[in-house]
Amino acid sequence: MALADLLTHLFVGYTIGMILSWRYERIKSPHITAIMVGAALPDLNRIRLLLDPIKLEQVFGVPFSWGPIHTVGGVLVIIAIGSLLTVQKDSKMIFILLGIGAISHLFLDSLLITASGYSYAVFWPFLESHPSTPGLYLSTDIWPILVSGPMALFVKTVDRIM
Repeated sequence: MALADLLTHLFVGYTIGMILSWRYERIKSPHITAIMVGAALPDLNRIRLLLDPIKLEQVFGVPFSWGPIHTVGGVLVIIAIGSLLTVQKDSKMIFILLGIGAISHLFLDSLLITASGYSYAVFWPFLESHPSTPGLYLSTDIWPILVSGPMALFVKTVDRIM
């Protein structure tokens, strides 16, 4: 059900972007897309399914992990690289939009059910602590997409009426 998890993050990013576009005229469709991309960025850590970190450790001779990508520090590095790859006049805006999406992702993932009752070190490398989680859902649950999908559709409908 990893696809349902990804779609939930994309729908939430879309919803946030649409609502922000109502408040800020400067935010247009490409900016909403940037928020959605940001909402997917922390899951780039799933590249581990294709590039085994153990094999990378063996090749490079240093400890390696994809895990930090799914933290505030890892996302900041990816967002900084992404914003540097854009036109200079847009880089600050892209940084902010990608950040909004990524923050929404990390926030939603901090609500996941865990065996310990604590989330992962989401604020790494700034804080090593594992915040407690309310344990609202599992990443394999289908109901978050059943909430976020209609929510995104509702916001799109309202936007067309406006």
